[in-house]
Amino acid sequence: MVWYEDEVRQLETKISVSPFTNDRVVFYGSSSIRLWTGLHQDFPQINSLNLGFGGSTLAACTWFLERLVIPANPEMIVFYAGDNDLGDGRHPEEVYLFFCAFVEKIGLYLPNVPVVFLSIKLSIARWTIKDRIYYTNKLITNEITKHPNFRLVDTTTPLLGPDGRPNRDCFEADGLHLSAAGYRAWQQALQEAKIFNNLLM
Repeated sequence: MVWYEDEVRQLETKISVSPFTNDRVVFYGSSSIRLWTGLHQDFPQINSLNLGFGGSTLAACTWFLERLVIPANPEMIVFYAGDNDLGDGRHPEEVYLFFCAFVEKIGLYLPNVPVVFLSIKLSIARWTIKDRIYYTNKLITNEITKHPNFRLVDTTTPLLGPDGRPNRDCFEADGLHLSAAGYRAWQQALQEAKIFNNLLM
């Protein structure tokens, strides 16, 4: 995990200089989170903190949980990862086990904190592994039903066009990262799920 160190240390500094609060919603995960630069504008009703780091896998997010999420003292965690694991050739069962390890760590360190998992997106660049993405989402969805403090929000479907394929307008030119339209679709999905309604304000 050494290749993430520079960015993780930057995030540790970001946490250390942020005022300590009890109402923080931590957005955690891969570049789909890191590049969501409009969080404060999209969700002005919450105290959001972006702790995404580029290229991170679900395995890496689990590994760095103690260094990044726990010190941030979250009231809620919004989590997106798994995309890069599958892109790196991991099998759905492996990604599922990484997710189970994440769940176990949350239960150990933050048992009362709600976690919202954003389902793994289908992208133009990774359309060839769509079946693995669907299966991984199914495995994770089934696991989430066993844990009352976990919830899944479907952030896969809002990025698809009428033909069931990724909507090009929702992606940057690389076909992988979300465009402004893609983030608007995610914003709407989270708002419709009303995940922030019961938070302290």
